[in-house]
Amino acid sequence: MILQVENVSRKFGGLVALDQVNLHVEEGEIVGIIGPNGAGKSTLLNCIAGVHKPTSGAIYFEEKKISGLSPDQVCRMGIGRTFQISRPFPKMTILENVLVAAEFGNPAHSDKPEARAKDSLEFVGFPLSPDTPTASLNTAQLRRLDLARALASQPRLLLMDETAAGLTPNELTDLQELIYKIRNQGTTILIVEHLMRLIMKLCDRIMVLHYGVKIAVGPPVEIANNEKVAEAYLGEQYLLA
Repeated sequence: MILQVENVSRKFGGLVALDQVNLHVEEGEIVGIIGPNGAGKSTLLNCIAGVHKPTSGAIYFEEKKISGLSPDQVCRMGIGRTFQISRPFPKMTILENVLVAAEFGNPAHSDKPEARAKDSLEFVGFPLSPDTPTASLNTAQLRRLDLARALASQPRLLLMDETAAGLTPNELTDLQELIYKIRNQGTTILIVEHLMRLIMKLCDRIMVLHYGVKIAVGPPVEIANNEKVAEAYLGEQYLLA
C-alpha cells in the first residue's frame, strides 16, 4: 500500500470540508475521486500534499506519516502534483519551469537536473522548444507543462487535480494515453476529475465524495451501478443495465 488516509477530517471554521474520510491506494493503481462541486475533492488532495493539515485523522505514504508536513517536505518524500489551475512561472521559459522541480524536488534524484527536466518534457511530448516563454502557452500546453514539472521530481505517487479541464476531445485522448504511460513507468496516480467518460475509462477504482463524506468506493462498473452515487452526483443516465 503506497497511500493510506485514515479518518481524515478538515474543517474551515464551521465548515466541514472532509468528514472522517478513509482511502487506501495500492502501488501501481490509478484511483479516481469524483463528486459535485464543494464535495471536498481538492481539499483531500491538499491534505495529502501538505497544503492543509487535517483537523483530525492521519495520512501515511509508504507507511510514513506525512499529515502535518509542509508541501516541500511531502514533495521530497516522493509525491508530485498538478493543479486545477495551472501555476507556472510566467516570466521563465518552459525548461526553466521544469528545472525548478528537477532541482528542488525529490533529493534521491538530485543529479543532472537539467537532463531530467529535458527528459520530462520529452516524456510528456511537449510540442514546443524548451526555450519558449511560458506566458505564451495555451491551456493544453500548460497542462502538459504541469505534468512535466510534477514528473521532474521523480514522484512515486502523482496527484492530479482536474488536468482534463478545458481540453478538446483529441487532447483528451492524448491525455488518457499519457496517463497510462505515466502509470506504466511506475508511478501510482490519484486523480480528481469531473469528466466521467475519462475517469470511468482510466481508473482501477473510484471514490465518491458528497459534502465531505465518502459515500462509495469501488471499480468503475460498481460505481456506475450505485443508485446512491447516481442520486448524489452522476444522474440516472449513468446507471448501467
